[in-house]
Amino acid sequence: MSMSNGSDEEALEFTLKYNPPMDLVAAEKALKEAKRILDQLGVVFLLSSGTCMGAIRDNAFIPWDDDIDLISVIGINGFTYESVDTAIATFRENGYFVYESNGTKSRSFSMIKDHVRTGWDCYHIIDENVWVYPRTQIPAKLFTQPKEIEFLNEKFLVPNPPEEYLRRKYGEEWRTPKRPGEYEKDVVSQMPSAELGGEPARVKILDEQGNPVAGAEVVLAGGGSSETDDSGYADVILAGADWYALVIRYPEHEKVLYMEDLEPGKTYVYRADFEATVARNVPGQTGTLGNVLTRE
Repeated sequence: MSMSNGSDEEALEFTLKYNPPMDLVAAEKALKEAKRILDQLGVVFLLSSGTCMGAIRDNAFIPWDDDIDLISVIGINGFTYESVDTAIATFRENGYFVYESNGTKSRSFSMIKDHVRTGWDCYHIIDENVWVYPRTQIPAKLFTQPKEIEFLNEKFLVPNPPEEYLRRKYGEEWRTPKRPGEYEKDVVSQMPSAELGGEPARVKILDEQGNPVAGAEVVLAGGGSSETDDSGYADVILAGADWYALVIRYPEHEKVLYMEDLEPGKTYVYRADFEATVARNVPGQTGTLGNVLTRE
C-alpha cells in the first residue's frame, strides 16, 4: 500500500498503476458518499463497468475490483459542462483528490479518498451511441432511460437493460467471474478494428531478455494494428492524448495492456518481464497493471 494519506496524487498514481483490490467496507462508504454528493446536486449518474457488473450479477462488489465506476451523459437530464465543474468542485471540497483526463469523446475523472478510487466518466452522445472505455460502442438508449435497482440497501441507476450493456462491454461470458488478467481479453475482443485518424506514437517491444522483437504485432483496441521492424519499433496511430488498451503479440507471448496513458509523438517501451518486475518490487496484491509502457 502507498505511504500517502490515501487522498492525494501519490495514492491515485499508485492505484492507477497497480490497481490493488479495494477494501470493500471503504468502497461501500465511498460509493454512498459519491451518491450523496451527486444527488444533492441533481446529477443523474449510473453504475457502470465492474461496479454495475457486481451489482447485477452478484448483488455485491466484485471482491477483486479496484475502483468504483460511475457514468453520466452530457446533454440529457439537464446535465451540462457546468454541472460537471460544479460536481468536481464539490468532490474536492469533500476531501477528494481529483485528476481530469479529457479524452476525444468524454470528460473523465479519477478521484481518490481514503485509498478508494472512483472513476466518473461524463460522455457525449455521438451518432446515437456512447463510446465507453476502451472504445466500446454502446447504444445511447441504454443510458438515456436507466433502470433503478437496489444495491447496498440504497437505490441506484444502471444502464437499461443492464444485461445488454454488460454483454456489449464484456462479451457473452459476462456472468462468469473473471479475475484481472482474464476479463481484459474479453473486452478487447468485442471491439472491431478500425483505421483511426490521428498521429503516430512509437512502441518498442523488448522480450524477457531485453532484446528487441522483430515482427511483433501491436494492436490498438478499437483501432489498427502494426508490426515491429528489425529494431523492435512499431507505429501506433492515436486519435489524441488519451487512455488506450493495446495487445502485444508474438510467438509464445500475448499480453493485453488495458490502461495506457498515451500521447502522439512520444516513444514508449514494452518490456515482456513487466509482471515479474512488479511481483518483485510491489508488496501486497495487485490487479490489472496500468501504464506498463515506459517512455524511451
